[in-house]
Order: sequence, then structure tokens, then C-alpha cells
Amino acid sequence: QVQLVESGGGLVQPGGSLRLACAASGSIFSIYAMGWFRQAPGKQRELVARIISGGSTNYANSVKGRFTISRDNAKNTVYLQMNSLKPEDTAVYYCNSGINGVNCWGKGTLVTVSS
Repeated sequence: QVQLVESGGGLVQPGGSLRLACAASGSIFSIYAMGWFRQAPGKQRELVARIISGGSTNYANSVKGRFTISRDNAKNTVYLQMNSLKPEDTAVYYCNSGINGVNCWGKGTLVTVSS
């Protein structure tokens, strides 16, 4: 069974940085895209950033220039470097990936940006 496990969330002050990681484990034959979504209280889940197997990336407009997504294919791991964090970045961040043709989700990690 395939699992996505996120790590790296926490409390940070505005202007600070955090790095999220998501590792895929299990019987993995193929991974297409890996990415991050987030869901703030009372809001819908939204795409934050995504990286496909060829290395192309796309970002939500709200995080462009502040967040960087990267991927270590050898470790089946995706990272999200978040800089210049704002209170509006507060949300549960979910890892998402197409693995073996199935859309998979992690359980989420909470990021809180507050002074």
C-alpha cells in the first residue's frame, strides 16, 4: 500500500521560513506529479505548487516568488520551501501525488503563521 507522509509544519512568525517534506513509500512503480495543496479554516482546498516528473513546476499566484517546490526522485520525496511567510499562509498543507495511476493524499501538516 502506498503512503504519503508529510513533515515540517509548525508555528512561525510572519516573514519566517519553513520547509515541508513529503515522502512516498510502499510499492511504487510510477510517480507522475507531486504537489502541495492547502486548506485554511472555512476555505476550499487549493493548489499551492506542483512538479511533474520532467521537472516542470506551477505555483498559485499567491505564493509565486516566495515558495519553491523541488523533488528528489531517488527518494520519492517532494519538498516545499516557504519563505516570507504571511498570516494568510496559515493552513493545513496536504501532499498529493499520482502514484501507480492513483491519486494519493497525505494526512496533512499544519502551518501556522502568527506573531
